[in-house]
Amino acid sequence: MMNLWSMTDTGLVRKENQDAYAVKTAFGHTICVVCDGMGGAAGGQLASRIAVDTFSAEMEKRLSQEAKPDRLREISVVAVALANRAVREAARTSEEYHSMGTTLVSAVSFDGGVVIANVGDSRAYHINKERIHQVTRDHSLVEHMLERGDITAEEARRHPNRNLITRALGPDVDPECDCYTCQLLPGEFLLLCTDGLVNTVTDEEIMREVLHGDTNTCMERLLAISKSRGASDNVTVVLAKKL
Repeated sequence: MMNLWSMTDTGLVRKENQDAYAVKTAFGHTICVVCDGMGGAAGGQLASRIAVDTFSAEMEKRLSQEAKPDRLREISVVAVALANRAVREAARTSEEYHSMGTTLVSAVSFDGGVVIANVGDSRAYHINKERIHQVTRDHSLVEHMLERGDITAEEARRHPNRNLITRALGPDVDPECDCYTCQLLPGEFLLLCTDGLVNTVTDEEIMREVLHGDTNTCMERLLAISKSRGASDNVTVVLAKKL
């Protein structure tokens, strides 16, 4: 069982919200998915919504009460592939949608934790009293530069090309999906978010706001920090606490 909180906000600069998310329960499993659309206002909104709806529906079709982590990985990969197909099919219907795409990060629960899937630079974090740990690896140009040692983590946060991603649903015919199994103990948290949060709020600040104070107002506090720093992008967060 998990407690869940979520929010999405346009931010202070964008005129439209191209993020989308869903939180559902099926056969005793909690399904969370967050997407960050791109490719123009209409295209970005459509891509993220299609990906969220398709992923959620396909997971619900394939889940069973007894599904273990290996099975959850399998069906997550299938659901991501079908979400990608749906975005690509929609992109062919209009010139306006030609370049649209979206990131995707998801989590599906099992008794001991969650299975996470990721394409793009939306993130999953595991948070407990000791630390905040970024579970996913960004599929981005800046992440590649960071791994090679070309830039520092602080330089990566401010890099002008930090929004250039190397994998996405839509533009890629068959984007590789990274999967992770994350163990969660009672009282620990999983946080999914778009880059609109992490570009304005540090990991340490996320950890502090999640662990200290009223969890029911955590979303509002994170958004307030982001807005105090300009909130130039849409901001979406889903937070789950293992009971």
